[in-house]
Amino acid sequence: MTFAFAAAGTGGHVYPALAVARALIDEGVEPDDVIFFGGERLEATAIPGAGFELVPIEIRGLSRSLSARNFTLPAVVARATNVVRDTLARRGTGVLASFGGYVGVPAGVGARRARVPLVVHEQNAVAGLANKFVARWADRVFVAFDQAKLPRAELVGNPLRREFEIFDRAALQSAAQSRYGLSGERPVLGVLGGSLGARSLNEVAIAFADRSAGSHDIVHLTGPAHFDAVEAAIGGTAVWHGIPFEESMELFYAAADVVLSRSGALTISELAATGTPAVVVPYAAGTAGHQAANAADLAEAGGCVIVDEADLDTVPGLLASILDDPDRTRRMSVAAASVGHPDAADVIATALLEFSDA
Repeated sequence: MTFAFAAAGTGGHVYPALAVARALIDEGVEPDDVIFFGGERLEATAIPGAGFELVPIEIRGLSRSLSARNFTLPAVVARATNVVRDTLARRGTGVLASFGGYVGVPAGVGARRARVPLVVHEQNAVAGLANKFVARWADRVFVAFDQAKLPRAELVGNPLRREFEIFDRAALQSAAQSRYGLSGERPVLGVLGGSLGARSLNEVAIAFADRSAGSHDIVHLTGPAHFDAVEAAIGGTAVWHGIPFEESMELFYAAADVVLSRSGALTISELAATGTPAVVVPYAAGTAGHQAANAADLAEAGGCVIVDEADLDTVPGLLASILDDPDRTRRMSVAAASVGHPDAADVIATALLEFSDA
């Protein structure tokens, strides 16, 4: 039996799908029995790079502005739907799991026409348009956050890599300190810059370094595009440990006593799964408040503090006050872990396997 996935566009859609696919492999499913549908963006390299077959389909999202391209979209969706339907039928597919994004509509409709059971997972607290559309006839609907209002939704969290399911801060701490050159003598601020609005957080990190005056270590994932500029501003100090990108994110969280980050869905899920206190600054531009919604449960539990972008100047002082209060960081860590779902990948994989027994 073949297990099919639809995931495209960004890491927020693709990486959770890959985590579930790997969980299926851990349960004994052969990699050749897993296929993905996607386009030409991140999935075009990430999925084959993970060892899975990608069935390419031509598809794009709806332009938010008035554009003639929108008039050709129905024909594009129809062709993509036919590819999905025919592939599912030819491969003897037992279930299709859709993780949203622009591929979700042709995948969901194609599954319906091929009479293949459909499972939907929504990663964000505000459900995307594709998932809202196809969830109406899905056999199972999973969400990462309670606020995602989808029919018959089951709260499971975001599927994360296996390293987060078995995360053990104490066991990883020595390796983390060695990786970043930490002495273990000072509290550690972890900064997730990345690519989305990274400049603002990188500037906060620079301001924090100036304020800290060597009393805290900073492990800083700057994002490749910003590394040189940040290194020029605060590099060369004994307390700044910057790298452009980190493959082993479990070591980053093991090293950090407190994290400064945006509040993308996967970041919030990782913070909760690892029990890492955080100060989060939701990225408002173009997200319709999605990031603030993602962080709401974690903040309500006491695991993070949400700061509006207009108040960035208050963040260095807030970070210092949390880092210098071990009791507060311990309380925040316990609170963050209380809303974590590190087993989400296994839960969804088990649900998919149930269709093979139907």
